[in-house]
Amino acid sequence: MREPVTGTVIPSDLYGFAERLTEAERSVLSTLREDLRTKVYPRVNDAWDRAELPDELVQAVRGLDLMDPRQLREAGEPIRDILTGFRNFELARCDINVGTLYNAQAGLFRTACTLGGSPEQAAELDPKIVTYELTGVFGLTEPDHGSDVAGGLATSATYDDATQEWVINGAKRWIGGATISDVVATFARDTADGQVKCFLVPREAEGVTMTIIPNKASLRIMQNAHIDYRDVRVPESARLQGINSFADVARCLRSMRSDVAWMAVGAQAGAYEAALKYVREREQFGRPIAGFQLIQEKLAVMLGNLTASLGMMVQLTEQQAQGIFKDENSALAKMYTSLRLRETVGLAREVCGGNGITLETDVARFHADAEAIYSYEGTHEINALIVGRAITGIGAFV
Repeated sequence: MREPVTGTVIPSDLYGFAERLTEAERSVLSTLREDLRTKVYPRVNDAWDRAELPDELVQAVRGLDLMDPRQLREAGEPIRDILTGFRNFELARCDINVGTLYNAQAGLFRTACTLGGSPEQAAELDPKIVTYELTGVFGLTEPDHGSDVAGGLATSATYDDATQEWVINGAKRWIGGATISDVVATFARDTADGQVKCFLVPREAEGVTMTIIPNKASLRIMQNAHIDYRDVRVPESARLQGINSFADVARCLRSMRSDVAWMAVGAQAGAYEAALKYVREREQFGRPIAGFQLIQEKLAVMLGNLTASLGMMVQLTEQQAQGIFKDENSALAKMYTSLRLRETVGLAREVCGGNGITLETDVARFHADAEAIYSYEGTHEINALIVGRAITGIGAFV
């Protein structure tokens, strides 16, 4: 048996896309992988099995030194988009819940505040977000509005001239991490002009009620909340000044789709590597099943999916780093990588046989959680329609 071929920076990256990282960035990635292996991964399967988000897991993730890595500070290097992408890759390679938990703060909430806040608000809030002095989540999806939220968003905000406060009424659903965060970046429609605005609503504000959504078959660790707002009052200072229409919200979503696409690639790597490890160790008919032709064909397809997805994300990220942001490009990436994720985790479960439905191989966790990535930050169909509108010039939305 020969020694398996692996990538130089990331084992499953045979094309060497990660070689574009600097030495300091590779050090960040290597440290992250080791920290995930020793501090986070040991807690994952039990938490997933119990469908709980234990505080020790939350603190382990928050202590990973990711938003302002020490290695880059010491090297005097900026935090490049390509490293941010590979960071999401590594987090999801460990576990999709872990990647989602981190990105609720560092991706969704941080983006809302930095892109949606005024320069003064962004300057005040961002250092607190980086250190977790302020924690928050992104509250857009509603019980009756997901894909049609652009035109159907029903949560309302009314300005009270007498008290100079905003009064918010409505509901949000599927808001991951809301119950452990300080504030919810709540998107609501201004009753005066009909435009969508965003408010940082404290979790414990009077009139806010949160309920954890039970009985999930996917993202079992991540606690998603249903939130009701009943005459919730917040000051004008709680309004993010840069969000004054859904076009401003879409500007935030464009960046977030790319983050999720990176997670879809990382999850492919996690499932592929878990399956590869299993088939090299599992023996049937007197030898490792990795030596059977049908197993190797499935492994090759999985690696092809991963490699194509990774190449797409590296190119998209480098394009965006140059200031080129196109809805159709981020939508295509999210659509394609999550579709390939679905196929990859299915093949990983298949080559692991009956053991593929247990947490012992890790494959079952990736297999179940892939369904959440396939749906959130734009379903496959919605992202396909964004791409279709761009390439045909004809909008097919209802």
